[in-house]
Amino acid sequence: MISIKKAFAVLVVFNCVTAACTDDFEEINTDPNRIEQISPGTLLNPILYEMSSFNANRADDFTFDLMQVALPFPSASGGIHRYDVSENSGSSTWNTYYRWLTNIKEMQAAAVEANDPNYEAVALTLNAWVYSLLTDSFGDVPMTEASRGDEGILYAAFDTQKSIYTKILADLEMANTKFDTDPAKKMVYGDDVLYHNDVTKWRKFCNSLRLRLLLRVSKREEMNAVTKMAEILNNPAQHPVFTSNADAAILQITGIPPLISPWGRAVDFRTGRAASSFFIDHLNALNDPRRPKFFTQATSKDGRTQVGYKGIPSGYEGSDTQFDYAPSSFNVALVTAPMVAVIMPYAEVEFIKAELAFKGIVTGDAKAAYEKGVKAAIEQWGAVMPADYFANPAAAYNETLERILLQKYIALFFVDYQQWFEYRRTGLPVLPTTNVMMNNRVVPVRFRYPTSVQTNNPENYRKAVEMMGGDDINTKVWWEK
Repeated sequence: MISIKKAFAVLVVFNCVTAACTDDFEEINTDPNRIEQISPGTLLNPILYEMSSFNANRADDFTFDLMQVALPFPSASGGIHRYDVSENSGSSTWNTYYRWLTNIKEMQAAAVEANDPNYEAVALTLNAWVYSLLTDSFGDVPMTEASRGDEGILYAAFDTQKSIYTKILADLEMANTKFDTDPAKKMVYGDDVLYHNDVTKWRKFCNSLRLRLLLRVSKREEMNAVTKMAEILNNPAQHPVFTSNADAAILQITGIPPLISPWGRAVDFRTGRAASSFFIDHLNALNDPRRPKFFTQATSKDGRTQVGYKGIPSGYEGSDTQFDYAPSSFNVALVTAPMVAVIMPYAEVEFIKAELAFKGIVTGDAKAAYEKGVKAAIEQWGAVMPADYFANPAAAYNETLERILLQKYIALFFVDYQQWFEYRRTGLPVLPTTNVMMNNRVVPVRFRYPTSVQTNNPENYRKAVEMMGGDDINTKVWWEK
């Protein structure tokens, strides 16, 4: 009897202990040093830095060559400057953009969970930015089913470029309404490296980006882009856009980790490179103060005498020994921290205004907007705007779209793929060609889909190619047609 009572007592004590352990199990087994739920601010800075760094590299190793800003030198044959674009030239773009789109998706979900409209609006803006770069590079790409492996969607279907633009433009419009400048709702999850939590500037970036993308699809009447651009520019209180270089989306890379130069050795930026004569000759004609910011002076073959700013023709024929000078090359200060990575410049907004005023889409002074754009583009790089700059006939506004877009082309220096995208939209500036340029001397208009996509997602790849009309560097994307 006593043994039974003792056994019962032990059982009661055991049950009490195990019940207590069960009640406290979650608390006891929670690592106090581990974040249970990620904040949206934790994801923001890596996205901004990594995307900006990658885009700066792509401006250097692709856009500069294709758009006749610079070229490898010496270069006996081939090369992007001769329109020799390989099958996997866009692979790093595809992989990098999708990697960071996954992070942006997680950032947006965290913002929604935290009921933080400002971070949600930032995520929507970044998502639109990256998807616009991706679809303008390839055409139709996965969007609706992208980054959903955790849901069992391993082979994403491709969305049409029209549907992608419809979605991201709607997202930007929605984001504009979500930004809240109420001090009680300020961005609180750390200091963002682009705007330092200035919601007003984030909102201006959102609307300026929307303006860029509306202009890009303005040939497609079904997008009603003309009316929407006019709505933005005619109502700055409701749709604020950049109004100065202080508003521009330009990342300051300080050199203090983690904000370090994407170039491990700055000298590699200029080694084996030359300025293109097309780009530098335009700067010479303008007597442009950006020349020393961008390039070194050419020298005599022996390197003893400076001979001014001189480049090499892109896609040049023959041997490099035909040139009796060492050409201008890049100024390494461009990639030596402290430096900048340009996401979207203020000057671009002024050139958009100039183009729209020139075309009569909005009321305004095209000449004034053009001159503001030029001034902003010069001062953005720390150069001083000469008082007599526009007295030069090569610089003065001459009431032509060609003049506006030439200066816009120069202003988009070092801005990811934007020179290429704008050339495809407008055909300007007119680029010189040579007999040894490949692809029938025609500028390619897109990247081919990476071979990994063809191999790993063959059915959806095939459907996309059928929709696009071919997987070729000359297959025009929807907004170009």
